[in-house]
Amino acid sequence: MLVAAALVVTPLLAGCGSSDSSTPVLSFYTAADGAEQYAAAAQACSAASGGRYTVEQRTLPKSANDQRLQLARRLAGNDSSLDLMTLDVVWTAEFAEAGWALPVPEDLSAKLRDGSTLDGPLATAEWQDQLYAVPLNSNTQLLWYRPDQVPGGVPPQTWDQLIDVAEANAAEGQPSYIGVQAKQYEGLMVWFNSLLVSAGGQVVGDDGTTVTLNDTPEHRAATEKALEIMKRVATADGADPSISQTDEATARLGLEAGSSAFEVNYPFVLPGLKENAVAGAVPFLDLSNVPADQQDAAIAEVFRSAPYPAVKENTPAKVTIGGFNIGVANTTQHEDLAWEAVACLTNEENQRNNAVNGGVPPVLRNLYQDPEFQAVYPAWEGVLNSIENSAVRPVSPAYQSISILLTDALNPPQGIDPVADVDKLADLVSKAVNSEGLIP
Repeated sequence: MLVAAALVVTPLLAGCGSSDSSTPVLSFYTAADGAEQYAAAAQACSAASGGRYTVEQRTLPKSANDQRLQLARRLAGNDSSLDLMTLDVVWTAEFAEAGWALPVPEDLSAKLRDGSTLDGPLATAEWQDQLYAVPLNSNTQLLWYRPDQVPGGVPPQTWDQLIDVAEANAAEGQPSYIGVQAKQYEGLMVWFNSLLVSAGGQVVGDDGTTVTLNDTPEHRAATEKALEIMKRVATADGADPSISQTDEATARLGLEAGSSAFEVNYPFVLPGLKENAVAGAVPFLDLSNVPADQQDAAIAEVFRSAPYPAVKENTPAKVTIGGFNIGVANTTQHEDLAWEAVACLTNEENQRNNAVNGGVPPVLRNLYQDPEFQAVYPAWEGVLNSIENSAVRPVSPAYQSISILLTDALNPPQGIDPVADVDKLADLVSKAVNSEGLIP
C-alpha cells in the first residue's frame, strides 16, 4: 500500500480542494510538529499567488522515520499528487542521489547564496555543491541550567567542568542529573556527533563514504574523547540512572522536576517551562500568581541558557543543527509553480511566524537583527551564535543506516569503551556506506 500512515489534511485548508478546478493545486507534505504554522503559510501563499496556484498542506506522521517512509513510498511509487515536502536536514543527500528531490533552479540558488541565509542551514540543503532544497527553519541546542545550582551562578564552559559540578552537587545532596538525549534514537546520534565534531573529528569525509572515525591519529583521538565524555556523563556520581532511556522530553521534565541541574536541549524548553510554572507545576518556580509582564524576569532568575558545553577549553562547541528544508518532488506536474511556492513558504514573514508561534529558529540572517523579533524570541542571541558555529550530521546517502547502527552501538552509554569502541564504530560506518549488515 502506498500510504504508510493515515494522512491528515489540516482543517484550515480543508476547503482548498474546492477551488476552481483550473487552478493548479500543490500538495505540501509537512512534518507534524509545526503543522499549524505550515498550514498558515500555505494559506498565505495561496492568497499571495493571485489565483495562479493553491497550496494544500498535508500532515505527515509524528515520527521522523515514518515521515521519511511515507515520502519515500510515494516518491518510489511515482505519486503525481506529491509536489512539495519538508525534508529533515539529514535526508538531502539520500533524496538527491535517488533523484527524488529536484535541484533548486539557478536563479533561486543564487539568491540563497547571497549571504541572506545562514551558512549552516544552507549546507544542510546541499549535496555535491548543488542545492536540492530551500532552508525553512533550523534548530540547535544550548545548555540550560539553574544558576542556584552552580558556583557563583556561572555556567560550566566545558563538558568536564559540567560533570565536575554535577558530581559536587551529588555529594551535597543537590540536583545532579545532566539532561541529555541518550536512548537509542536520533537524539543520541546528535549528541555523539556534536561531541565528535567539537573534538576535531567527523564520521565520514566530504564524499559521504570515506570513514574518518579512525583514519588519522587526530581523528582517532577525537572519537575517543567524544566517547569518553559520553561514558563519564552516564557513570558520574549522581548520574541519572535511567540515562539510557532519555530524550528531549525527559531532559526538560527532569530539570523542571528538580532532579536535574542542567540539560542540553532545544529552545522549546523555555516556553514549556513557563507554561508549567504558570500552572504551579515547577517546584523552584511558581508563576501562578505572577503578572504576565513580570514572568520572563522571574524565569531569568532561576532558569537560564548558556553556550553548549565545549569539548576543548577556549574552543566553542560545534553543535549539530536540525531543522527542515522544503524540496520539490520529482513527481510534481507543476515544477515552476512549485519553486515559486517554495520561495513564498520560506519568506521572512513565514519564518517569523514559525519562530514566534512554533519556537523553531529561522534561517534568515536579517531576522536576528530585527529588534522586534529579538523582543519576542528571547533566546535569539544564543541560538544565532550556536547556528553560526554549527556542525551538520554526516552528509551521506547512507546516513539513515549510519545512524541506526551507531545509535545501537552507543546505547546504553554506560557500556561504552572509549578506546576499544573507536574501531568498532568505524567498522559499523563502513558497513553502512557499503550496505552491509544494516540490521543491528
